Amino acid sequence: MSLGHIVLSSGRSIRLTELRMSSTYGGMLEGYPCKRINDRKVSWLQRQAEHAFSSTPVHLVPPSREYPDEPAGAFGPVEVLPSVFCVGVFDSAALDPTMDGSSLVVAWFQPVPEVPAGEDADLALRGIRWEELAQDYEL
Repeated sequence: MSLGHIVLSSGRSIRLTELRMSSTYGGMLEGYPCKRINDRKVSWLQRQAEHAFSSTPVHLVPPSREYPDEPAGAFGPVEVLPSVFCVGVFDSAALDPTMDGSSLVVAWFQPVPEVPAGEDADLALRGIRWEELAQDYEL
């Protein structure tokens, strides 16, 4: 069973089979979102995905960053990532016709906690270069 379907910009249909979501700034007790903290969060998310799904390639969709009109603090300007980070396992038809399917783990950020699907999925997510990043598998 899939949680959702997305048609990539290339026209390939992919299925979301597992999804993990967390608050981007959940647990942040002090400080404020800035480039240094955000870079660490992005790196951490990619490492977590690679650790959790070590047998499947992982692709990180670079997040958008906003710079609200707020005074800079000790660590520089305020920089805000989308409020939810996600790790999803996607599946599709095989790249090699002799194989059974292809898969890719994708890490990304999004503004709201909802399952990406169809044309409502973020453009950056729909722009994944599946043919270059995914890995075929046999059942």
